[in-house]
Amino acid sequence: MNRITHSRNRRVLRVIPGMVLPLLVGLAVLPVETQARELMTPKEQTQTEFESIKTPSFDDQKGGVPQSIFVWIKMAKGYEVEWDSFGRKGWYTQDPRLKPVAPGTTIFTPDTQAVYIVFEVAPLEDPAQFSAQWFLEDDAGNISDTPVGRDTLAVPGHERYGFLELEKPSDGWKKGKYLVKIFITPQGQQPFHAANQVGTMRFKIADQPAPVPDTAAQK
Repeated sequence: MNRITHSRNRRVLRVIPGMVLPLLVGLAVLPVETQARELMTPKEQTQTEFESIKTPSFDDQKGGVPQSIFVWIKMAKGYEVEWDSFGRKGWYTQDPRLKPVAPGTTIFTPDTQAVYIVFEVAPLEDPAQFSAQWFLEDDAGNISDTPVGRDTLAVPGHERYGFLELEKPSDGWKKGKYLVKIFITPQGQQPFHAANQVGTMRFKIADQPAPVPDTAAQK
């Protein structure tokens, strides 16, 4: 039997009177290894909302009234680059104006390859991330548990124009209503945190295409 006798290796510590206090002090200053704990988890949180968040709807815009830090933001069928603004006086050459195609369109057909959100922002002091995630919405206003898709655009501090591309899912668009959540965050931070949500937009996938909005009436 491999029996271990603990008393065999026991040692007696003899303490000399007057040495107790220095001994305790010496033990107190010995380095102690501790396990470091990270206060912030490095991975992205999947659920950041503790309760329903009410943010402005960017669908209801008034002419000349900024939305969050957006000078204007439009849902559209696409975008065009106004090359005549490329290198305009007082601006960086890599910041041409973007023009939305059919701005204000909110109904798209199932064969639509992508829905675009085109915007202009107020001058940025620091680089920022503009993000969108979109959800299928039922008739009661409840959204799907997971987003249908996500998109993020990094905008340098000297640029003012950008767009978000809501691409058709790999299995195709499902007919119905969709809610888009818009987020703005400093670069390097979690882009889809609930605290960084600034507004919402809505669109619909249907067989009947939407009539082209009157852009003149929107100005």
